[in-house]
Amino acid sequence: MASGMTARLLHVDLASRQTRVEELPETLLRKCLGGGALASYLLLREMPPGVDPLGPDNILVFTTSVINGLSLSGTNRYTAAAKSPLTGGYSESEAGGWWGPELRAAGDDGLLIRGQAESPVYLWIKDGQVEFRDARPYWGRLSGEVQDGLEQELGDKRIRVLQTGVAGERGVRFAAIVNQLKHFHGRGGLGAVMGAKRLKAIVVRGTKPPLAMDKDGARGALTWFREHYDRSKDRFHTLGSASALLALEASGILPTRNFRDGSFEHARAISGQKMAETILVNRGTCYACAVACKREVAIPEDGVDPKYGGPEYETLAASGSLCGVGDLRALARVNQLLAQYVLDSISTGAVMAFALECYEHGILTKADTGGLELTWGNAEAVEQLVHRIGRREGIGDVLAEGVRRAAARLGRGAERFALHVKGQELPMHDPRGKKGLSLAYALSPTGADHMEAPHDPLYAGFHPTGHPMGALGLIEPLDPLALDAAKVRAFFVTQQLWSFYNAVGMCDFVGTPLNSLEPMPLVSYVNSVTGWNMSLYEVLKVGERANTLARLFNCREGFTPDDDVLPPRLHEGIGNGPLKGQRIDPAEFLAARRVYYEMAGWSPETGRPTAAKLAELGIDAAAIRA
Repeated sequence: MASGMTARLLHVDLASRQTRVEELPETLLRKCLGGGALASYLLLREMPPGVDPLGPDNILVFTTSVINGLSLSGTNRYTAAAKSPLTGGYSESEAGGWWGPELRAAGDDGLLIRGQAESPVYLWIKDGQVEFRDARPYWGRLSGEVQDGLEQELGDKRIRVLQTGVAGERGVRFAAIVNQLKHFHGRGGLGAVMGAKRLKAIVVRGTKPPLAMDKDGARGALTWFREHYDRSKDRFHTLGSASALLALEASGILPTRNFRDGSFEHARAISGQKMAETILVNRGTCYACAVACKREVAIPEDGVDPKYGGPEYETLAASGSLCGVGDLRALARVNQLLAQYVLDSISTGAVMAFALECYEHGILTKADTGGLELTWGNAEAVEQLVHRIGRREGIGDVLAEGVRRAAARLGRGAERFALHVKGQELPMHDPRGKKGLSLAYALSPTGADHMEAPHDPLYAGFHPTGHPMGALGLIEPLDPLALDAAKVRAFFVTQQLWSFYNAVGMCDFVGTPLNSLEPMPLVSYVNSVTGWNMSLYEVLKVGERANTLARLFNCREGFTPDDDVLPPRLHEGIGNGPLKGQRIDPAEFLAARRVYYEMAGWSPETGRPTAAKLAELGIDAAAIRA
């Protein structure tokens, strides 16, 4: 076995309190590498179709990768996956931070958790030893109290705590999972899965980190990155993802008032630039990463503590411009509440914007909202909604179901304000101004997802001489507003690259095309760690295999091309700003979707991967209950 891996998958049965270790074959690890590719394979292999996402038969998996826990910047993300209580399909979410590398140092490459505990428990994993411990003292407590309590109980401030929150305990369908209070598995409701299992936390401590097989070769990749990366010029370090807010405002595609508009009059007031000038106190980072993109903010008089980090772009937009809120201090308070209840900031903001638009049209009234005036820009009402959603109280109980279910419950035309794909709320990027993103939203197995592939403005910079995407054959610039076969190809190829990134735990904010680390040095690093001889072709096939396995999961759950669609609002014109009137043409979209199906080897009629495609990717459908 390659020395960069233990190849240990820890199986945990919460009902029986039994554990066992599975030694993963090296061929499987090379075909999947870890992350999302391995997670989707395991879910297909271990779980039959049709299970209740919030029932004991759902399986929750956590997968690291063959290069987690080593020293290259950006390579220490890991994956959580299960059947989503929000969509009823495949759910996968990556997180950075410190937990994944710590799990590997403790001797395991992943966890597979089944069953439901009789009463709340947490897992304590230390250097290969596993204990089931009583979590009743932490049930119902906010995340910071849980972190502090576990550190005190175990007598070690270096433990790494992965936890679900009050929102997950109460079955909020977009509840998240968080490690060290500020590194989130945000999307798909995985926190609700964890809460339904009565698994409060997984605490790890390890003292034996993995080693590279070829230490000199691995150091070569570190040297390459150091020579090609300049932190002083990196917008992700200086402003974090919040740097996107003013850029999208200038482009006319800052999601505003539930995607009615593309320009927000208070954009500057809630921008990353304004944050850096006012409340930012530190730039946090993840394990072994030089970029340090995390925001940490403090407002002592408001009780805003930097231990909860600070608002990233998605939070600023989802609770800010999408809801018409232009108060940065209020958004910092909202960000902390999201961290304390452990909620997905995107879905929470989107469901609040949905409620505001329903209120504007009289579908919701003050009687329904418990006295809250849900008007655009009402920061106090938005803060109160977070509390009510996190606790499932009053109107929050309705909104905790997500926009699709909430709209069905409210009726009276509320569906037209429920912006989602497959039940997952839209992220804070408007495909009407970067049209390849419409494919990402419609075709992602998890529902609308902005991290399936790079966005169209990056395609505009393709060129034949020295561009890092040239190694993938992408050498011609593409118009962000085009949605043609060339755009489909660019999306298809870069989706493979980013799915490979998810398999090895590579952060998109460190890898190309968003940042400096190019594909070939990364492939070289994988080979140096493992002793393999993988090529760029092979790792792109890992990405395609991951996409195809996730598609198989959804197909067996009954998803069809009818689910690969966009909400009607995206086929309507943007309401204001530089791209006023810009929309996604429905016929153009359907034509592009068909090209993608054929390119991916999926039947245009059923959306199912063909037998020939499965054979090409080495996927045995019978072995994985596909």
